[in-house]
Amino acid sequence: MAKDMTLLWGSGSPPCWRVMIALEEKNLQGYNQKLLSFQKGEHKSAEVMAMNPRGQLPAFKHKDYVLNESYGACLYLESQFKSQGSKLIPDCPAEQAMMYQRMFEGLTLNQKMADVIYYNWKVPEGERHDSAVKRNREALTAEVKLWETYMDKKCGFMAGKTFSLADVAVYPSIAYVFHYGLSEERYPKLAAYYNCLKKRPSIQTSWPPTWQEAHEGSEMLKDL
Repeated sequence: MAKDMTLLWGSGSPPCWRVMIALEEKNLQGYNQKLLSFQKGEHKSAEVMAMNPRGQLPAFKHKDYVLNESYGACLYLESQFKSQGSKLIPDCPAEQAMMYQRMFEGLTLNQKMADVIYYNWKVPEGERHDSAVKRNREALTAEVKLWETYMDKKCGFMAGKTFSLADVAVYPSIAYVFHYGLSEERYPKLAAYYNCLKKRPSIQTSWPPTWQEAHEGSEMLKDL
């Protein structure tokens, strides 16, 4: 059904995962895909650079149209396949406004999460500063606490009564922080959201394959 689509992706990457969830929700299975390894530097390969000169994943193409920004790809898929699969933009103005608000707020969560998780990977040990580590963790703590206030006490969706692009965009980041040890007891509303949507077919089908394995840093956020 989606033979004219190609996705180059990396396991566990929230931006890649967003696009995969959107494809599943729009019933666009059967697209051409290739799982690449960040550890092996495959995201800098000639194949990726030909689609995404930034050397980043995802690299997504539909026909001759290239969309490498995950939010752009998700919005495009909903726009082009509006009558197919799940309706990801609600008609209700209030819910639509909330959807866009939460969706784009998710970029801040993703950035603060990356500032903490990627710091040790990107900064050589001799160049790390305790003050930077503390500042980044405090910023992420405040951000996660804010998202906890956004959630319902029961299992629900990010913006309104139905699954929307807000969930497509933000769920991978919420899952990411729990994957790295965020306490479900300390953040029960976020945990309820995380565990409830974990059962959704589009999320189960696209679950990062490398997350089945034990990994270094899996308790990095346990004290957050």
